[in-house]
Amino acid sequence: MKVIFLKDVKGTAKAGEVKEVADGFARNSLLPKKLAVEATAENMSELNGKKASEQHKIDVARAEAMEYAEKIKGKKITLKAKAGQGGKLFGSVTASNIADEIAKQLGVKVDKKKINVADIKAFGTFTAEVKLYTGISADVSVEVVEG
Repeated sequence: MKVIFLKDVKGTAKAGEVKEVADGFARNSLLPKKLAVEATAENMSELNGKKASEQHKIDVARAEAMEYAEKIKGKKITLKAKAGQGGKLFGSVTASNIADEIAKQLGVKVDKKKINVADIKAFGTFTAEVKLYTGISADVSVEVVEG
């Protein structure tokens, strides 16, 4: 019997795969536990629609990441920080601060978890890597000035 797997079944198949399995295995185990459905024309059509939809979402996210990378790449953002005695920063400039400034100054909303930078504890110019999507990243220059 040909079935479409809805969930991963260890040693048999992963979710979304279409495989030929023994009739008894399908009727007694896979179908009652809702691990798979019979591969009818209707179910196959639905599976193809889901795959196309997922691929479309991936393509849209990738295009958006490319667009953001072009907006960010090579740009410079300026952060104002308060200084203590001897010109040292109070605290440090973190990825969260950088994400907020990128949103304000460049108009691109970036998750702070996607910014790769060491904690900045002094004034000066630093480089931060922004990972937007798998294989797509952009470097942004961060200038920390006394404010």
